Amino acid sequence: MAGKPKLHYFNGRGRMESIRWLLAAAGVEFEEELFETREEFEKLIQGEKKSLFPGQNSMVEIDGMNLVETRAILRYLAAKYDLYGRNIQEQAWIDMYVEALKDLSDMIMFFPLSLPGEKAMNLEYILQRATTRFFPVYEKALRDHGQDFLVGNWLSWADIQLLEVILMAEECKPSVLTGFPLLQEFKARISCIPTIHKFLQPGSQRKPPLDEGSIETVKNIFRFERGMFLKNMGTIVAEY
Repeated sequence: MAGKPKLHYFNGRGRMESIRWLLAAAGVEFEEELFETREEFEKLIQGEKKSLFPGQNSMVEIDGMNLVETRAILRYLAAKYDLYGRNIQEQAWIDMYVEALKDLSDMIMFFPLSLPGEKAMNLEYILQRATTRFFPVYEKALRDHGQDFLVGNWLSWADIQLLEVILMAEECKPSVLTGFPLLQEFKARISCIPTIHKFLQPGSQRKPPLDEGSIETVKNIFRFERGMFLKNMGTIVAEY
């Protein structure tokens, strides 16, 4: 019997959080080996399990492989756990919906790393983009499709990614879905799926947003200066 997937990452959301979401939605139990110091991180990337690809900060052990590159991992998991559509046409739609969310997800993910003097401006930009550029597209997609899910009539990676981003946006502003009734219904519907509902409960492996303490941990592990991840709030210049 194959062992549980093992996630190697720092003790926070970052790029690994979408992987946690996908595994949890699929009902797959997973283990985590979390590094909290620069020394532990260097041991991972220089040790026996080091990746062939430089510049990667996360790794998943699964099916006898050490996988890096977040999007490759997500596609593998979506296909493995039947969350990647029923045919190549559905896969193409799922890819489009998922990739279109990446910019908004990144902006929200890196928002806590904003310089103090830029935080209000960055938040305003995120909310403006969410409510005028991103959410209208998904509201229309749900209306046009006329089903409970974005693609086909079954749960897919696209639904899981959209719910994750909606909840991230609501952490920035709880009323961000005002004016988007179909997205509000979508959020309530997908959140009630048993495996997802379980992941949303306190005590799950879902990670909280970055706070001041975890920001210092990230800075020490990856050796960056606060604010360097954001360039004109839309161009993400680093991956962690």
